[in-house]
Amino acid sequence: MTGIDRRALVGSGLALAGTALAGPVIGRPVAEPLATTRSGRVRGRIDDGIYTFKGVRYGADTAHRRFQPALAPARWQDVRDALEYGPAAPQKKIDEPTSEDCLFLNIWTPGLRDGARRPVMVYFHGGAHASGSGSSPLYDGTHLCRRGDVVVVTLNHRLNIFGYGYFARFGGPELADSGNVGNLDLILALRWVKANIAEFGGDPSRVMIFGQSGGGGKVVTLMAMPPAAGLFQRAATMSGQQTTVMGPRHATRRARAVLDHFGIPANRIDLLRAMPGARLLEVLDLTDPIEEGEHIIFWSVLDGRSTPRHPFYPTAPLQSRDIPMICGTTHDETRYFLRGDERNFHLSWEELEARLDPEIVADLDVSQVVARYRQLYPDYSPSDIFFAASTAGRSWRGGLIQAEERARIGAPTWMYQLDFPSPAEGGRLRAFHTLDIPLVFDNIERTGSMTGVSPLARRMAEVMSESFIALARNGNPNHRDMPAWPHFTLPERRTMIFDRDLRVVADPRREERELFATAPYLKPGT
Repeated sequence: MTGIDRRALVGSGLALAGTALAGPVIGRPVAEPLATTRSGRVRGRIDDGIYTFKGVRYGADTAHRRFQPALAPARWQDVRDALEYGPAAPQKKIDEPTSEDCLFLNIWTPGLRDGARRPVMVYFHGGAHASGSGSSPLYDGTHLCRRGDVVVVTLNHRLNIFGYGYFARFGGPELADSGNVGNLDLILALRWVKANIAEFGGDPSRVMIFGQSGGGGKVVTLMAMPPAAGLFQRAATMSGQQTTVMGPRHATRRARAVLDHFGIPANRIDLLRAMPGARLLEVLDLTDPIEEGEHIIFWSVLDGRSTPRHPFYPTAPLQSRDIPMICGTTHDETRYFLRGDERNFHLSWEELEARLDPEIVADLDVSQVVARYRQLYPDYSPSDIFFAASTAGRSWRGGLIQAEERARIGAPTWMYQLDFPSPAEGGRLRAFHTLDIPLVFDNIERTGSMTGVSPLARRMAEVMSESFIALARNGNPNHRDMPAWPHFTLPERRTMIFDRDLRVVADPRREERELFATAPYLKPGT
């Protein structure tokens, strides 16, 4: 398994050989690049002309520091293989090894120690803070490296109860940060990048963090976390609508529900910390004590310490005012996570309101919402309105608020909306949540992509990946193969529409925005 100590098969002189391309050494294949980190040497490989290091340790095993901030790794003297992905964080329903010893990252780079000072693109995976890893084929950095001469980093960190269970009220000062140790893992990884990325041909002064869905939520949360200040210089979020984090009282109620499930007294948190990790995962199936109809929620907490404020309430964080940012959404977000119930694609008018009501975050009269959509879009079917209104009221709005609040403080922001439709399932998913991932990574042919490989899909991947590369390189997503993409400003709200007809639209879906702006928005579960 990646990250386990392995003795080098050659003497220390191999380290001086740099990329070790001189020929076979004791039966090992050629082309074994070596890199030296602050903790020790690692051995990668060259794949398709790109130096690849997978499963590089950036933090120590967290099993003995459950619910506490992680420590930097201890130094090692041998050469450790970085040939396979490290284990993912403990979670349910994942087809890869998991472990509390999960603080590993992966690097793709065009060169080692060559002084090129390439932009660095650090990706935070999605999964609602509860699942996922940095090893999806869609996150492979090979194509971005080759297209943009950049360094790409993905990583694993603690999730769900291990990364965001808030037990500060049930333990001593050592648990004060428990509600945010998953984000503190990300900060530890960014510190690793700052200290080590020059060895991998990267520029520590041009680090961009980007992420989709829950990963985008982590991006915007770090933009308001003082410990993250100075560790990145650009940011991009794809459908990451975390305008608010979880309040400490709600987080404590969820922690108490965990203790009650196991019959643990409030003064015996030590029993929870010593429990086998596999058993602790049982709680992910609990009903949330606050959010109706949801499994228990764990994510970033307003703890007054590492997270002293909400990311985008009441304003955008001044800490990140000078950081250029892309803020993006997809036109049909909820067609992805509401697709599991086939009935949603065949609703009648009589069924629509009851189905739509629990999917709208804002406290609005759903009958009035339906009536307004029927006025705006008379050709829409009940299912069309279901997906459109749930997207506007649940997913799209949070990203829009982020762009609006940054516009109010003059922060450089560019907003996009992906309208390009997926051909999957006969086209009924349209521009769904996650569709932009393979486009941004230029990975439309990899397993899991649902973009198709048509000339138009290739064009979308080219344009979107080049924009993210341009932001990482120059702090501006504009490039020569697209129309001019202006800043998002108020009241214009100019937005790049990535579609067959690439264009800029002022205030797209204005009527929908105005409809849902009549009620306050909070991220569900906060």
